[in-house]
Amino acid sequence: MKETEKLKNPQPWRKWGPYLSERQWGTVREDYSESGDAWDYISHDMARSKTYRWGEDGIGGLSDDNQFLCLATSYWNGKDPILKERLFGLTNNEGNHGEDVKEMYYYLDNVPSHSYMKFLYKYPQTEFPYAKLVAENKKRGKLDPEFELIDTGVFDDDQYFDVFTEYIKNDENDILIQYTIHNRGSKKASIHFLPTLWFRNTLEWSEADKPTISPMDSDVLFLQTKKMGDYYCYLEEEAPFLFTENESNNKKLYNSDNKTPYVKDGINDYVVNGDKDAVSPQQSGTKVGIYYQKEILGKKSITIRLRLSDKKIKNPFTGFDKIVKQQLAFADEFYNLKHGDKNEDAKLVQRQAWAGMLWSKQFYYYYVKDWLDGDDGEPKPPEKHQKGRNSDWKHVMAADIISMPDNWEYPWFAAWDLAFHCIPLASIDIQFAKDQVLLLIMERYMHPNGQLPAYEWNFSDVNPPVHSLAAWKVYKMEKEQTGQGDIEFLQKVFHKLILNFNWWVNRKDTEGNNIFEGGFLGLDNIGVFDRSKPMPGGGVLEQSDGTSWMAMYALSMMRIAMEISYHQHVYEDMAVKFSEHFFYIAGAMANMNNTEGAGLWDEEDGFYYDMLHTEDGNWKRLRLRTLVGLLPLIAVEVIDEKNWDKLPGLVSHIKWFTNQRPDLAKLVSNWVGQDPNSNLQLLSLLRGHRMKCLLRRMLDENEFFSDYGIRSISKVYEKKPFKIKVADQTFTVKYTPAESDTGMFGGNSNWRGPIWMPVNYLLIESMHRFHDYYGDDFKIEMPTNSGNYTTIKDAANQVAKRLTSIFLKDDKGRRAVFGDNKKLQEDPHFKDYIVFHEYFNGDNGKGLGASHQTGWTGLVALLL
Repeated sequence: MKETEKLKNPQPWRKWGPYLSERQWGTVREDYSESGDAWDYISHDMARSKTYRWGEDGIGGLSDDNQFLCLATSYWNGKDPILKERLFGLTNNEGNHGEDVKEMYYYLDNVPSHSYMKFLYKYPQTEFPYAKLVAENKKRGKLDPEFELIDTGVFDDDQYFDVFTEYIKNDENDILIQYTIHNRGSKKASIHFLPTLWFRNTLEWSEADKPTISPMDSDVLFLQTKKMGDYYCYLEEEAPFLFTENESNNKKLYNSDNKTPYVKDGINDYVVNGDKDAVSPQQSGTKVGIYYQKEILGKKSITIRLRLSDKKIKNPFTGFDKIVKQQLAFADEFYNLKHGDKNEDAKLVQRQAWAGMLWSKQFYYYYVKDWLDGDDGEPKPPEKHQKGRNSDWKHVMAADIISMPDNWEYPWFAAWDLAFHCIPLASIDIQFAKDQVLLLIMERYMHPNGQLPAYEWNFSDVNPPVHSLAAWKVYKMEKEQTGQGDIEFLQKVFHKLILNFNWWVNRKDTEGNNIFEGGFLGLDNIGVFDRSKPMPGGGVLEQSDGTSWMAMYALSMMRIAMEISYHQHVYEDMAVKFSEHFFYIAGAMANMNNTEGAGLWDEEDGFYYDMLHTEDGNWKRLRLRTLVGLLPLIAVEVIDEKNWDKLPGLVSHIKWFTNQRPDLAKLVSNWVGQDPNSNLQLLSLLRGHRMKCLLRRMLDENEFFSDYGIRSISKVYEKKPFKIKVADQTFTVKYTPAESDTGMFGGNSNWRGPIWMPVNYLLIESMHRFHDYYGDDFKIEMPTNSGNYTTIKDAANQVAKRLTSIFLKDDKGRRAVFGDNKKLQEDPHFKDYIVFHEYFNGDNGKGLGASHQTGWTGLVALLL
């Protein structure tokens, strides 16, 4: 069945997928400590011995959609102190820039049905430098680069294995598994390779329904479970089976009795320590390693093949190659339709971007009340745990497949990340994108007061309100793809987001003046202060970005209401409500309340700034040029309406409102009836003058415009840092193109200079909307002070071109994302494997932060 046909009836084909996390240890879900220090409660070292409560992890793994039965790979090179069962990385306290995975792995291919998936893991033949990575990063400060695995020299002489994992579905419950292990070195090398199957240890287990794995033959494993039915794992080449139980090694961890003599780390102890008593002689258990010991000649490879199926198959490897070729051909056909006429390098980058997004789907399981209270029959969590993090979100009951920001560094959902993920996902899997948009507004996620949960570390924090934008874009993409939009989907989103919009209005506009505070808003350390904490000296920070997000929110809600109104006229009243709200926000931002200095717009600088209102009634404009001043550009909607007669109530009201409040109407450009020769109507926070002012700043290469996209803070603060004194404290902000030099938010995210994909995407999209309205006759200077004038559309395309050049080869065959690393740039076994970082150096485009955050960086697939 071709991929396009599978998408028409997707559910059966989605039962099995890449839903196994790359990291479960160090997450909030597994933390039952009194202090709430998740990183220390279960460490990487403890993880091989302690059974998780809420999920599982592995390397390049596969699981069912409830993460009950899991499959992943384990490795040992004969030199490491432990069996490599999960990816290693530094905790938030160990890394000089926060948590950081220290491995080399790549998501190379995937399709929406997961009928073809390909993953690459690079495993050193020398001892894995665990201690060296910890010690060297400990020495380094925030101004130093991170010390990565490739910096240790373990790949210098090609003494490593490339292990390719491929999953190929013959049907929804019949999965072919192919491992290809390359010895990249010139000398013969040995590897212990263990495909491992195990059942997640759930509280539902009893002796009556506990699943078991046992041999049916020397080359067949029988996986017996009442929950899923029976499965069989077939081996093409026989190998010993190492059985144990997925139970904690309490003796090692806590010096208390084990429930069983055969525990989670038994396979590790057998392989690495030679402990023959560590695995079960009864040849059964809930975890099994298939133990291959292979010697591979230099520059050669071997292939190991398995088949996991719910069927008894007499000759399971007959026709194996044919099925692999067929599913790969279907994947190629599917993506060729998406690629268009791009060159081969652009196709490679785009396909790996989509692959990374699809590999980042995980089963996310977290019942907050159960987590806070503890489980029946288990020790009660400490009192502080029950009243600590997320204690006011007891209604959250998550057990879903969710698109994660990064499988290792952020293996949990984040509200605004997820909204951005849905946009590129919609280009390849519209149904999954719609499901993800709807997920967080369900009753078991959204707070009864209307707030969306931000992210696992603090559901109560505040992410930018971008869900309505995602919903509108996903709806339009489906309408373009199929010719018919899903109005029921829009209605579901709209009803719930009304609650969320009202939460914002009631909680984040304390002055009631349509200027929004918001707080953190996802931009971490971009501002002068930590915006999650009380302001110095008291008072309120009125935010340009918070207000811009809300203006965009109002616009997209108005547009959704208009679309639904074509089918049900009662929604016209809601379109009226949101149009008025947008007008009032525009007025507030434009300084229309006639209070001296009270607006966010600064005419002298031609820029928007945050403003601090102190408790004594004074105000202080924070004249720091960052993304917060550019974000008013994103609140723009161009409506091409040939059927205004279908919305008589809305048209009538807006005509009345613009007559009553011409001061507000003129702020948002032309509206109904002002240009009888055009159907185009522009709603924006910016008229032409202010838009040009912001674009002039944004496209200035001495300020925001890098060779690789739009920086998040002006480069002028590199030599002359911004300084301001508030409440007898002096605050300084400096442009830092790479990693953060501040401990704010742990120091693992930096908005003080680098390039971030999601906001660049929004700015590019907004420029296209302005061009839709102003057309080819409206010119801007690009770059600023160059003397070269072009259309807004051409300028937007140039920004996109610079942004995508981060990943594409330049005329010397180099990719900016790899920085100056010669191995990554030139080695044939590295140079075409792309990783999609969290953010990028504002001067040279090198990838920074989380190394596999394809989630929102996957937006590059749409910009290519």
